[in-house]
Amino acid sequence: MNGVIKKIVTTVPPWGLIGAVLILLPLLAFVTYEDINRQNAASRRQLLAKGAALIRSFEAGTRAGMMMRQWGNRHLQRLLMETARQPDIIYLMVTDIRGKILAHSNPDLIDQVHGSDLDLKRVFAASTEIYRMLAAESGDAQIFEVYRKFTPARGPRGMMGRHHMMMRPFEEGTPENLIIFVGLDMTEVEKALAADTRHSLFMALILLLVGFAGITLWFMTHTYRATRASLKRIESFSDNLIYNLPVGLVSIGPDGRIVTVNPEAAKILRLEDKHLPGRPVEKILPHEIIAIIHNLGPTDPAVEIELECCLDSEAAILIGLNASAWHDREGIFRGTILLIRDLSEIKALRKEIARSQRLASLGSLAAGVAHEIRNPLSSIKGFATYFKERNGANPKEHETASIMINEVERLNRVVGQLLELARPIELVRRPINMDTLLKNSLALIESRAAEKSININTRLNDPHLTVWVDSDRLNQVLLNLYINAIDAMNHGSGRLTISARKANRETGVLIAVTDNGAGIEQRDLPHVFDPYFTGKSAGTGLGLAIVHNILEAHAGTVSVESTPGEGTTFTLFFPQKKKGESDE
Repeated sequence: MNGVIKKIVTTVPPWGLIGAVLILLPLLAFVTYEDINRQNAASRRQLLAKGAALIRSFEAGTRAGMMMRQWGNRHLQRLLMETARQPDIIYLMVTDIRGKILAHSNPDLIDQVHGSDLDLKRVFAASTEIYRMLAAESGDAQIFEVYRKFTPARGPRGMMGRHHMMMRPFEEGTPENLIIFVGLDMTEVEKALAADTRHSLFMALILLLVGFAGITLWFMTHTYRATRASLKRIESFSDNLIYNLPVGLVSIGPDGRIVTVNPEAAKILRLEDKHLPGRPVEKILPHEIIAIIHNLGPTDPAVEIELECCLDSEAAILIGLNASAWHDREGIFRGTILLIRDLSEIKALRKEIARSQRLASLGSLAAGVAHEIRNPLSSIKGFATYFKERNGANPKEHETASIMINEVERLNRVVGQLLELARPIELVRRPINMDTLLKNSLALIESRAAEKSININTRLNDPHLTVWVDSDRLNQVLLNLYINAIDAMNHGSGRLTISARKANRETGVLIAVTDNGAGIEQRDLPHVFDPYFTGKSAGTGLGLAIVHNILEAHAGTVSVESTPGEGTTFTLFFPQKKKGESDE
């Protein structure tokens, strides 16, 4: 009961309760008061009618007795006493106009005075019955007294009328100006009035409660509708928020079954089945996450952790997991909430930041080393050229000098690549036709490819496809990839494929360079773009690092896929020119 009252009080605003009381209470009090007064008036009319009927019947009895001879006071007294025996009659009396009692149902009260507080002359002159209420001598109940002029000799005109008019109502010498009083017992009437009053008050209370309940119900209905509309808005907002949340969200009930899985969580965890709610978590989530859920108690703080999860037969992925217990406003445990983030891109970004930091350090070192190395190399090359020209007749010394010159030039190229890797790349970008660009870049390696009998194929779906790049830098990128591909393929069985097309998901151009060479080991794939990492015995390990820097300067990306013994594919993405950008 207390819970129901509390719920009503919290549902109905206080001003609504106060307004209901201020409106209903005065209205019902007025209606109840009028109803009680109406009942009292009806009771008085009923008693008055009863008293008037008694008076008329007493007058009729008196007239009947007056037709007999020797009619006198004793006959009137006897008639009063007989009439007063009726129920609810306390007394009957007849007085003169001065109030002297001439006849009374109680003979002991004859010759006493009654009605001294009344204007008896006015009462005698009145044509209708008059009533008043008197307190009984015992004090237990009130007396309803009806009185008027007593006219027992009144009758119709005619012989009988004249005979009656000649009769005297009392013995000779008795006054004729008489007033009759009837005292009625109000005990039963008062009981009935009290019962009616209680009934009226009870009905007023019932109506008050009904009205109060009606107003409360109206407020509750209004509040329910407003709450329902608000709940629908909140549900729509929460559903839209959960559905479009860029973080995976999984809610689990206290019974260990799935309640909600948003699309991002399904994407991260590779969940294809759409009917996930209601299924046990053991059949849905990776065992690494399940272990954390089982170790999380209802009162434990939230857990935030990075962990690798194995999804089916695929390689493990790095995810960020935030697991917390879910309680409602009453503090009741409702389950567990999981927030899941795919950290694969963040992991790659961390590697990229570390690589950028290494390159920045390398750049600072390269600038100083290149300056210090190039000056001695120039001197060494000069001396080697001098000895080569001076000892031209000596083949051995001439060959030694040539080797020195070639090595100096190789070192100079390495230093130049190192400086190019270290310094910021400046681009001059403009729209370039891909067909023309590929033909020009492939012309530089045709002779080298022909030496190893390598077959070159180009795939260009749109001959009018253009790319917004620095053509010299892109030629440098493609030449590096071509040379690496030629070096990786065997003589006579090589196949080099270059394809270009528009990107499907992003606005830009994709260029793929594929060979069927030796391929790259899986353990080496994450390091192919690192400076000085190379699989060649005579390589510098700077070519692919430069390729990565050039793509980064174009705001593009480069990725590699390789299978040992089958071949390698390098994929370049160059974004399209954006509105508002000008050619550099």
